[in-house]
Amino acid sequence: MPVTTKIEAPVANAAPEISATKMRPLSLLAALIIMIGGSIYPFVFARADGSADHGLSMLVFWAMSAGLVNGVGFVPRWPLWRWLFSGWACLAALLLAAWLRLG
Repeated sequence: MPVTTKIEAPVANAAPEISATKMRPLSLLAALIIMIGGSIYPFVFARADGSADHGLSMLVFWAMSAGLVNGVGFVPRWPLWRWLFSGWACLAALLLAAWLRLG
């Protein structure tokens, strides 16, 4: 019986393998608090006159998204996405939202 070997050609732009990552409970907790708190009391994203505060909402939802992505341990491959959904981005968005709300 003849033996055949399979030779694979190298892939030109193969992305490096990213090792298994762990969950990050602090980021996940921040995201869950934003998600549950905003669902229970959505007026937290509004101005005093009742109109929507789009800047605050954008920052809070960015923090929530970054917290969820980072919290479950997912690490995007593209560097910009990796930074936008990092724990530091979650913290930065929360701090900017607090500054916008209190300032």
